[in-house]
This record gives sequence, structure tokens and C-alpha cells, in this order.
Amino acid sequence: MLGGILTFEAQTNNMNFKQQVVWITGASSGIGEYLSYAFSAAGARLVLSSRKQEELERVARACAHPEQVLILPLDVARLDTLEAAVATVRAHYGPIDILINNAGISQRELALDTQIAVDRQIMDINYFGTIALTKLVAPEMQARKSGQIVVMSSVLGKIGVPYRSAYAASKHALHGFFDSLRAELFPHQVAVTLICPGYVRTNVTINALRGDGSTNQVMAESTSGGFAPEAFAQKALRAIASRKREVVIAKTEGLGVLLHRFVPGIFARIARNMKLK
Repeated sequence: MLGGILTFEAQTNNMNFKQQVVWITGASSGIGEYLSYAFSAAGARLVLSSRKQEELERVARACAHPEQVLILPLDVARLDTLEAAVATVRAHYGPIDILINNAGISQRELALDTQIAVDRQIMDINYFGTIALTKLVAPEMQARKSGQIVVMSSVLGKIGVPYRSAYAASKHALHGFFDSLRAELFPHQVAVTLICPGYVRTNVTINALRGDGSTNQVMAESTSGGFAPEAFAQKALRAIASRKREVVIAKTEGLGVLLHRFVPGIFARIARNMKLK
């Protein structure tokens, strides 16, 4: 991991997050894990959250500056615990500079074969947990006229494809909410950045939910061939440092967004023939 840290230091030395307080949810694996390494190498003070404390501890140890990491186990779907979590962060560090809403879960099932409880679970984690935490963090940013809310959406926040109905719905909902919030916070100098990943080499397809709520337990070929998470993290950091409004970080699957926008009939024909189990 030392080699990985050195790489992050070399690539992030032109992005100054020194001493900024950055809270990353879903930090125990995948995109959140590698964002943690990148931000730590760039000098940020981190809050790392997920449901898995042991994995958070592993990530913290691997950060460039583990002494500047607060581990805060959290399930964003448990809305009644979020206020206390925010208070813990503020007591430890003071104001939060950047909130990265990265916690989420995917889906691998036909819409009509997905139990409504699973639809709700996906919405609770991906959407309601995200906006609930944001509503607790953003008012202080608004009052200080400083801060940034980052939301990890998806290419599927822009399009819909088979076997991803609830996941796509949750990500579409994020765009509606945070586009509105961005306009409201603009006069207060608080940025809102939506990041739309394509395929990234993580365990997202392994952990995805089937129609009955069980986990998929399969690494999709498309995911294994996606961006390396460390490469994705670097691109995401540049977007965050530039306070981008929205950015798609994808390989060829990003073309689907353009097709959907400009030639929707062609995209519809492609989508209905996709084999995405």
C-alpha cells in the first residue's frame, strides 16, 4: 500500500485540501476507500464512515496521514442516528468543509421480480440517507458561506437500463434533489458537485441486491473491466477541486448518456437488448 500512497501523493500535490475536513460515507471499500487515500495524500483531515468498523480501520491505517482520520461507523439508512454523528464530527474537528455522499447499494434484478421492500431499501440508502445527512450538514456551510456537497451518483442517474430499475430511480432522484439544492445554495457560496461514475473495478456488483434482498455474489465482467478505483479517485478529486457542477467519469458507457439525450429512440433500442445480469 505504501507504493499506492506515494502514487497518490505525486498525483494530488497540485490539489490543495490541506487541513480541510472531508467526510466520506461508504469509505470502507471501492470508490470511498480510494477517495480516502487520495484526500489523505492531499492533506485533508478525514471522517470515514460505513457500517463496517474493521474495514474502516484498515482503510485508516493505509492512509498517508492516519493520525488525521476519525473513524465513525454509520448506517446512513438509520436516519435517527445521523444527528448524533454530525455532532460527533463537529466536536472532533469543527466545521465540515466537504461532505462526500458516497454510501450506496446497487441492484441486479428485473423490476417486476423485485420485492417492494428491496425498492425501499435501495431508496433508503441511496436517496433518503443521502439527503438526510446533507440536510444536517449543509445549514452550517450556508451560514459560513463556505463548503461543498459532493454526491456520488452514476451514469444510471442519467439513463435507465434493464435489471437496475430501483438503482436508476434512486440515482435519478439524487439529480432532481441536488440540482434544486445547488440553485438554492449558490448565493451562499456552497458548491454542489454530482459525480456520475461508469464502471469502476469495485465490489458493487457482488454486493448488489437481488429481487428477494439477497446479495448478487457475482463480479460482473463489465465491472472488472472498468476504471481502476485509484484512477477514478484522481479524476474525482480534480472535479471536486474545480467545484464542478456535474461530471461523468466513464469509458465507452458514458456514450449512453449522449445517446439518451440526443437520439433517445436509438438508445431505447440499445437498452432493451442489453444483457446486464
